[in-house]
Amino acid sequence: MQKIIIKKNKLWFFSLFSVFLILSTLTIFILPDRYFNDTKIIVIDKYKEIGWIGSYPFAIMFYNITKLKYLPFFVIALIQFPLTSYILYKIGVPNNFHKFNTKNLVMIVAFFLLGIYMSMPTKEFITFLLFSSIPFIFQSKITNRKKIIFSLLLIASFSFFRAYYLLIPIFVVGFYLISFIHFEKKTVATIFYGLIIAIFLSFSHGIVKGEFLSKLTRQDYADSNGNGVNTIIISPISQDTWYGEAFGIFYGYTSVNFPIGQILTHLLTPQVIVFAIWELLLFSILFIRFSRCLKNKKENIMEFWIFSILFSYFMVQGIFEPDLGTSIRHKIGFLPIIYFAMYYEHFNRKT
Repeated sequence: MQKIIIKKNKLWFFSLFSVFLILSTLTIFILPDRYFNDTKIIVIDKYKEIGWIGSYPFAIMFYNITKLKYLPFFVIALIQFPLTSYILYKIGVPNNFHKFNTKNLVMIVAFFLLGIYMSMPTKEFITFLLFSSIPFIFQSKITNRKKIIFSLLLIASFSFFRAYYLLIPIFVVGFYLISFIHFEKKTVATIFYGLIIAIFLSFSHGIVKGEFLSKLTRQDYADSNGNGVNTIIISPISQDTWYGEAFGIFYGYTSVNFPIGQILTHLLTPQVIVFAIWELLLFSILFIRFSRCLKNKKENIMEFWIFSILFSYFMVQGIFEPDLGTSIRHKIGFLPIIYFAMYYEHFNRKT
């Protein structure tokens, strides 16, 4: 009889899956009611938003058509979490996934969060399914040029769900053009000028529509919901002016991706500190990897493009995310690309 050998990395993957699947089915009995605010909107459709355009309308339509909204939450967890985990498994399991290091620890927490957010009707499940297509395009046998073009066009088409996804290809192209300019600290400069592009886009929206992008989303949200969210991101300078909007975008990007301020202001809130540290470690690891990639862009051209997509998403988060909790939740929807970028050197060997 032939022995079935399971490698340590895959055994660890399956072990994590098993533990977090159990957790996912118990989430409905553990989490406070406020964690299900979005879910209630999707399931009840109180304001009759159902439709094909927009995140809430489409999510309501999706869960209505699939009939998932009629199932108990623990059953939804048994469907959504295994499906998303299987997609990550098909992307690949890194050879050293079972070893204890900072990168793997960050991804273990990401799996934990995936189990939580996939335990209910959620927009993040749809986001996950949409963006999971990108790693498979990069792993396909088509030419590199087609991989890039198809990926950017596909991401732009996702704007039917969230309109700001349309900005991601713009930032990606901007990063590509900036990468040709010689800077001593290329990664910092690339992100800095990416933020300049973000400010320019916001100003352009202000000229055309009469209101700046970040002010229209984050600050207006903070003004109406600030009392109910303890990780709300509020710029210390009003974003009603051009210089306030410019500062607000820099402030928002830092608060979302480098949340040291959140750690210092929530020293008595352990869960906020834990997830802020997770966000900080995630960004730091990816920033270092992006820096290595930029040092030799020609040899790492496809890695450069996947990191450009990822950091373009972070740029968009810097404009729109209203609080730290929401930014983490949205990152879990983007997990296929984060996972792919985090272990790219392993997945690149598969193609």
